[in-house]
Amino acid sequence: MADSIPLNPVRKNSKRNPYYNSARLSRYSSEDEPSNLDEMPLMMSEEAFENDESDYQTLPRARVNQRQRGLGWFLLGGWKVLCGSCCDCLAHICRRKKELKARTVWLGCPEKCEEKYPKNSIKNQKYNIFTFVPGVLYQQFKFFLNLYFLVVACSQFVPSLKIGYLYTYWAPLGFVLAVTMVREAVDEVRRCQRDKEMNSQLYSKLTVRGKIQVKSSDIQVGDMIIVEKNQRIPADMIFLRTSEKTGSCFIRTDQLDGETDWKLKVAVGCTQRLPAVGDLFSISAYVYAQKPQLDIHSFEGNFTREDADPQIHESLSIENTLWASTVVASGTVIGVVIYTGKETRSVLNTSYAKNKVGLLDLELNRLTKALFLAQVVLSVVMVALQGFVGPWFRNLFRFVVLFSYIIPISLRVNLDMGKSAYGWMIMKDENIPGTVVRTSTIPEELGRLVYLLTDKTGTLTQNEMVFKRLHLGTVSYGMDTMDEIQSHIIQSYSQLPSQPAGGSASSTTPSRKTQSAGPKVRKSVSSRIHEAVKAIALCHNVTPVYESHASVNGETESAEADQDFSDDNRTYQASSPDEVALVRWTESVGLTLVNRDLTSLQLKTPSGQILSFYILQIFPFTSESKRMGIIVREESTGDITFYMKGADVAMASIVQYNDWLEEECGNMAREGLRTLVVAKKSLSEEQYQDFENRYNQAKLSIHDRALKVAAVVESLEREMELLCLTGVEDQLQADVRPTLELLRNAGIKIWMLTGDKLETATCIAKSSHLVSRNQDIHVFKPVSNRGEAHLELNAFRRKHDCALVISGDSLEVCLRYYEHEFVELACQCPAVVCCRCSPTQKAQIVRLLQQHTANRTCAIGDGGNDVSMIQAADCGIGIEGKEGKQASLAADFSITQFKHIGRLLMVHGRNSYKRSAALGQFVMHRGMIISTMQAVFSSVFYFASVPLYQGFLMVGYATIYTMFPVFSLVLDQDVKPEMALLYPELYKDLTKGRSLSFKTFLIWVLISVYQGGILMYGAMVLFESEFVHVVAISFTALILTELLMVALTIRTWHWLMVVAEFFSLGCYLASLAFLNEYFGIGRVSFGAFLDLSFITTWPFLWKVSAITLVSCLPLYIIKYLKRKFSPPSYSKLSS
Repeated sequence: MADSIPLNPVRKNSKRNPYYNSARLSRYSSEDEPSNLDEMPLMMSEEAFENDESDYQTLPRARVNQRQRGLGWFLLGGWKVLCGSCCDCLAHICRRKKELKARTVWLGCPEKCEEKYPKNSIKNQKYNIFTFVPGVLYQQFKFFLNLYFLVVACSQFVPSLKIGYLYTYWAPLGFVLAVTMVREAVDEVRRCQRDKEMNSQLYSKLTVRGKIQVKSSDIQVGDMIIVEKNQRIPADMIFLRTSEKTGSCFIRTDQLDGETDWKLKVAVGCTQRLPAVGDLFSISAYVYAQKPQLDIHSFEGNFTREDADPQIHESLSIENTLWASTVVASGTVIGVVIYTGKETRSVLNTSYAKNKVGLLDLELNRLTKALFLAQVVLSVVMVALQGFVGPWFRNLFRFVVLFSYIIPISLRVNLDMGKSAYGWMIMKDENIPGTVVRTSTIPEELGRLVYLLTDKTGTLTQNEMVFKRLHLGTVSYGMDTMDEIQSHIIQSYSQLPSQPAGGSASSTTPSRKTQSAGPKVRKSVSSRIHEAVKAIALCHNVTPVYESHASVNGETESAEADQDFSDDNRTYQASSPDEVALVRWTESVGLTLVNRDLTSLQLKTPSGQILSFYILQIFPFTSESKRMGIIVREESTGDITFYMKGADVAMASIVQYNDWLEEECGNMAREGLRTLVVAKKSLSEEQYQDFENRYNQAKLSIHDRALKVAAVVESLEREMELLCLTGVEDQLQADVRPTLELLRNAGIKIWMLTGDKLETATCIAKSSHLVSRNQDIHVFKPVSNRGEAHLELNAFRRKHDCALVISGDSLEVCLRYYEHEFVELACQCPAVVCCRCSPTQKAQIVRLLQQHTANRTCAIGDGGNDVSMIQAADCGIGIEGKEGKQASLAADFSITQFKHIGRLLMVHGRNSYKRSAALGQFVMHRGMIISTMQAVFSSVFYFASVPLYQGFLMVGYATIYTMFPVFSLVLDQDVKPEMALLYPELYKDLTKGRSLSFKTFLIWVLISVYQGGILMYGAMVLFESEFVHVVAISFTALILTELLMVALTIRTWHWLMVVAEFFSLGCYLASLAFLNEYFGIGRVSFGAFLDLSFITTWPFLWKVSAITLVSCLPLYIIKYLKRKFSPPSYSKLSS
């Protein structure tokens, strides 16, 4: 059996290549599942699963591929795919990555390195001086809209195609490009400055001739670098020496893993023991380091000193490393550099964010393609009506250019400015203080979300632990009975009060001796409490730090002076908030941790005496083992004890048989408490010596070190004495419950993705009301192969309206075999909880939802482990939490509290989307109406390709005459913010995308054609005698129509809108008076200028008014009738 279990985890690649997987897995399937599996159909809703499952992944794709290839495929986009793959191929050849290898690094001798390693410089820039302009232009012109304008503008250099002045085409395009380039250039310069600052930081390097200063970017593999307190570590190093007497130091890793607590690092024993720093050059030693890899929580290597007799070998693990981008928190450290630049852990773990494009932008891009098609058709019709005479091909192109206003370039300008305005409004909203918009291009996405994927710890919960419950099997203590524990502790430590102070340390001896004397005798409650509290006070990785009285040389020295043990200036540092909560609790009941270094720790009893313990071994907590252990020797008695604490699933098989552990763990989990099981085992001197020898042997092995070490430790973990069960509560963030309810009512499906264990995740899902009271929860059983996954999915399909809880491992198996079915089933659930998820799995789930549902996803988190998920989602929201700022810096939007997400989506997201949709369609209408007029004008003038309005008027039309009223649509709102929050159902409508669809677009097209036709024909019919003035008349009516249409579109008036309307009208009237030479037909057609006397006559005024009225009045009547007989949902509320 053992032989069939592969040691290497198969999971890693499962999501990369479905083809490879299906082939590989069908090879194993014979032993992997019962033979009758294919006869049991997985009840599917669509195709009833017609094909054999072994080819499930490959068959449909193969069919699609056969269908796609062909000329049609090539013309419709296949050329893009082919060009893309060619470019990728070339890029791959140019940037072929060097294979990463293990290395031997000699101390202080970079010249001895066998290979050339990368330069130690940080580079976050997207472009360099040569690629900047091509890169930015490519990003701009990959959008159809911009590419189209470029082609039209370039055509104006050809004399026979020239329609108007060059500036009318190049000025708007140049403006858009200039703004984009400046924005990118500013970002790029900032990045460059940040990089330069980091790369030019100075560090002290040890050489044979003493210390010299080097820049961070000049550090090489093999250099010995001195890093001072509060200085950033410049490259990945092995920790050789420290100024601290203990031989250890603390580092802050919040920039690397998002955790704010300090980590303890240990110097290599051989180099720490050297008398002076200079002796590092008098020894001949090297470090063997494994090849660079992603995992920041593990490292394997060896330190060897050659000139000693016999040679000294020391094994190196994660606690001997100092990773780049962390900061030294105590003392001064010296390390030898093993990885630089691109090979450091921090750079390997950096994923570059993709450029996010909003759904609205993609929809508008599609509409512009439809408009382009209409434009070409219209031009062909014009040429056809001409009868294809003369150089018709040239005329066709002239018509295309003439109608180019159908697609207005001001669309991009207006939308980009609108996005900036929304961002400004979000940041200025007093109800959500501290919100930052980091990606200004996608505020509309906030109004289209269907899935919200949230982290648990620090996002839904505060990551603040409070000790709530201690259970001893027969008796349980809650918050209200903690004083009983305190009195038991005081009693057990004051049994021998008469002893003089000198012998006080041995006062616990008698009580301990009686406890271990006869295992058959049932212990008293008092002694059991004493044992449990002592175990909790000893079994942890917490270090007390004294701030105020700390001496210059570091905190740990001050621990020797007794006055510094005062409680007011002690803080605890640990890698897990659970541990700090436990140690704080033991302090509250009388047993206080006062000092700790690498080899010993001291506890203070209620009476003030100090108990000292030597730390012999520590086995740190890992996500695989789910437990941590410590072996200590008590100074006064010499007793050796092995203490261990961990998750109930891991500890149940380790402790002696009992009948209460499983049940009580379940009870505590239902209350929303995180449980830890605490156990101990007494060891004799011989047992310990035997263990130590085997343990050290295992730690030095190069191959499968982790497995061998785990096997040795497991030999100790048998028949341990169960002491107690602890329950710690992680408090919920403010207003989490109402916020989740609001989001659920808005039709948003919430998925919780957490690295925490299944039980805790389930309790938080219940306590936060992610799963409502009356809903069932279906816990997906652990599955390891295809057969189990098949059966479990069938069982899950029969459940209706129940939340799903699944672990990361089972999810991996389901996605490997039944990806499509699993996602389809999970999407029908009201809520999904995925526990034990790795950061890459979180991102994978986001991508799955995007692929299978085509809906918009939003990810929210607060730690470094959420960054990949935030960057993969369509819209990433980061919370500035206890785990540092990494998530909030990587996100598109940063908030300070989870409850702010309600207002961000319901109010700002909804408004941004509705406003942008109205703005985009209105700008298109503005272009289509003028193109319709041009078409009518050309058809009257024997299909001549002559422009109706001169260049200046066209530029003025898109800018000063109509821009302000049109742009004021970004201030429009259909309901008040309070209403939007009170009726989250309004948000549900938006996800269907009805504000901007082909239906609404066609309505606007019809309006434009109607109005353009009326304006042009009206001008010609009413002003037959004054045909010379047709430009002035039709243009005036056009401007008035546009201003009235803005008024028609607006739902709630704002004083700025009124100002914009009157300002634009004033500008137009002024230009009529002063720029009258532009209002003739053609260039200076018929030599007639516009005379002011004509404008001021009554016929002009009433005729223009009449035309405007006919173009707008029917629309007002239709709008009124629509509001009366089929009002939209928001108008029902506002009335």
